[in-house]
Amino acid sequence: MARKYFGTDGIRGRANGLITPELALKVGQAAGLLFQRGEHRHRVVIGKDTRLSGYMIEYAMVGGFTSVGMDVLLLGPMPTPAVAMLTRSMRADLGVMISASHNPFEDNGIKLFGPDGFKLNDEVEQEIEALLDQDLGDRLSKSRDLGRAKRVESVHARYIEFAKRTLPRSLSLDGLRIVVDCANGAAYKVAPEALWELGAEVFTIGDEPNGFNINRDVGSTAPDALIHKVREVRADIGIALDGDADRVLIVDERGQLVDGDQLMAVVAQSWQEMGLLTKPGIVTTVMSNLGLERYLRSLGLDMPRTQVGDRYVLEHMREHGYNVGGEQSGHIILSDHSTTGDGLVSALQILAVVQRQEKPVSEVCHLFDPLPQLLKNVRYAGGAPLAASSVKAAIAEGEAQLGAGGRLVIRPSGTEPVIRVMAEGDDRGLVEQVVDDICNAVRECAGSIAAE
Repeated sequence: MARKYFGTDGIRGRANGLITPELALKVGQAAGLLFQRGEHRHRVVIGKDTRLSGYMIEYAMVGGFTSVGMDVLLLGPMPTPAVAMLTRSMRADLGVMISASHNPFEDNGIKLFGPDGFKLNDEVEQEIEALLDQDLGDRLSKSRDLGRAKRVESVHARYIEFAKRTLPRSLSLDGLRIVVDCANGAAYKVAPEALWELGAEVFTIGDEPNGFNINRDVGSTAPDALIHKVREVRADIGIALDGDADRVLIVDERGQLVDGDQLMAVVAQSWQEMGLLTKPGIVTTVMSNLGLERYLRSLGLDMPRTQVGDRYVLEHMREHGYNVGGEQSGHIILSDHSTTGDGLVSALQILAVVQRQEKPVSEVCHLFDPLPQLLKNVRYAGGAPLAASSVKAAIAEGEAQLGAGGRLVIRPSGTEPVIRVMAEGDDRGLVEQVVDDICNAVRECAGSIAAE
């Protein structure tokens, strides 16, 4: 069933475009009504990143939740995984993160967590959607039953202590020079402080949010600033978070970028050696490199794949008993510690391996050579380009050219009108040709759709 509001990661769109105060208020009312279970006083925690539009959405959601009788605890700027953790820790009925993750400041979004700290499944989101276009006036609370709202001041310290406790007590980061790029986002306070408290010498960039500069030329989607800073201060490692800090990428001491596939390999090997894997394998998406799959196979580990989206990785992990999973983009889920991707906690796990092995990050975080992989995005104006016969023919031809030793993944974005075309194989030239041929077919089709 097609959904009007929810995508692969909550509701996301342009602030005052799709994401309006009216929509935020209705989401608060709809979700608040669905999660009033039992006779206790119900409450919701709300966190946000540093976008200017966060104020507008936050207060609109406060109005929605309080109008249906829920008390609201406002956390201020906090990472998405912190909101998930605090939802459970503070025994809230619902958690909300106001963020568009790695998107530019003009966008914003709403992510919802259940009382267990996990993102809502498709069925519950569909129930909320069903209420959004209804008149809920007759379901609002009586005057005496309205909710209250207050800000909670101690949440930064609670999350920092939680993150630190994911490491052994005896492990220190003494002697490490670390640059952390907070993307001018939600972790601009907690990430540097946690690393400093663990003993590291910390250099920080992307820690001066002004409402407009989240993810702008900083963070995991724009690592050049971090690479430059690591080289400038001769750091041992650079850590790049995104706007809501649920993903992480690493820069080694040479200034080389390390993606999520390599980081998952490090965690998988380390946890296998320590006997911490609950099953012999990790869960990834269709976008993870074949090189990772081959490396894990050499360790006797399997690698089931899901569709793109950390929620689908987590669903497979929970259903089949895995405790490590993630995405090439740096969403890494360590379910022994978190109910969602946590960039800071994932970085700490990598730092723990670096300290135990006493080797440079460039050695620790390069466990396999990735196969040539190319991803291109094609924007379209409307219609369904993937259904066109010319596009189907180009895809079939590409699959035949790559053969059994390669992979081709074609998918529409869940958050914008874009077709993502990814191919990988041992022959870089062939990979580039296949991707370009399919992209051209989509462009020609999309152009004809736009012209109609």
